[in-house]
Amino acid sequence: MTDTTDLAAEDRKIVTLARSARARNGVPEGAAVRDETGRTYVAGTVALDSLKLSALQTAVAMAVASGATSLEAAAVVSAAETPSDDDRAAVRDLGGPETPVLLAGPDGTLRVRVTAG
Repeated sequence: MTDTTDLAAEDRKIVTLARSARARNGVPEGAAVRDETGRTYVAGTVALDSLKLSALQTAVAMAVASGATSLEAAAVVSAAETPSDDDRAAVRDLGGPETPVLLAGPDGTLRVRVTAG
């Protein structure tokens, strides 16, 4: 585990936004993605009877719906130890296999940095 101060400012920003989304909405996960223009999209877990999406899947969907054509980075705040395969696949589909995926714990501490690939 590492402090987020080791991250670039733009990556710290998406971790902070993801953490805020999780806390604000009282959901298990919060996520944020940054597109090719630097625009960010923030989301929480969607858990409806008829629709289940992780926070990161929701953030990627929001980016796509807003016209993003690529991703620079993604962050998720969760109690999980690693990003799920489905989350990484969603990021990879839009951003490519080298897109960084940051996973931080609920306290904001960076747990792991992986690529979407």
